[in-house]
Amino acid sequence: GRGGGRRGRGRGRGRGRGDRGPRGGKNEESTVWHPVTKLGRLVKNSKIRTLEDIYLHSLPIKEAEIIDSFVQLKDEVMKIMPVQKQTRAGQRTRFKAFVVVGDNDGHIGLGVKCSKEVATAIRGAIIDAKLSVVPIRRGYWGNKIGKPHTVPCKVNGKCGSVRIRCVPAPRGTGLVAAPVPKKILTYAGIDDCYTNTRGKTKTMGNFAKATFFAIAKTYTYLTPDLWDKFKLTKAPFQDHTDFLADTDDYDNKKQKDEED
Repeated sequence: GRGGGRRGRGRGRGRGRGDRGPRGGKNEESTVWHPVTKLGRLVKNSKIRTLEDIYLHSLPIKEAEIIDSFVQLKDEVMKIMPVQKQTRAGQRTRFKAFVVVGDNDGHIGLGVKCSKEVATAIRGAIIDAKLSVVPIRRGYWGNKIGKPHTVPCKVNGKCGSVRIRCVPAPRGTGLVAAPVPKKILTYAGIDDCYTNTRGKTKTMGNFAKATFFAIAKTYTYLTPDLWDKFKLTKAPFQDHTDFLADTDDYDNKKQKDEED
């Protein structure tokens, strides 16, 4: 037979299961978080106390568990849509999921994932949303009485043909917005806001992205109340160099192998 008595290769591109172990459910050990990045090691060992310390030094977040360590996020599936690819054998259908996560108190994330199964797409979108969590700055419409309740200034966002503008509103106005941006603004912790949109807002994915991009810009504007001089501190990687060197499994393992 083909392959000279061995298993025929054919056109398949499968490479076995590798080191992923046997099929079936996850082991109990897999639920325990084993950080694989330097930032993850610092967070798990409580060397970094707040999420704002990470944002201050613009450290890239590559593990969703880092976000879970600091904030309790609620998630909601915005939309699940089928997408198709034309192949020689017909169409290949996959599912695209849009998920928004937020804590209703100044943190918001939006994730998109495409997969063959709906459940896998949703899980991947939640992880993607957590990795894209950004801080949202809130402000006042008039007198600075009480807690911040609206966007600090007019902000714009765009994605595809969709354009959205968020305008500060008086306390008690509520969210004057379509259902999609209203949900995102609520998860971000904004209580009052006027919105103005243009373009094909029926394309819900672009509408959600435009809203997310708009409110993510709130910290990019340097307003006079942020002009105060701020003394910079050492970056966490620099501050905890010795700890990172001691807990580096790869280097320790390599050193043991060399000794052996």
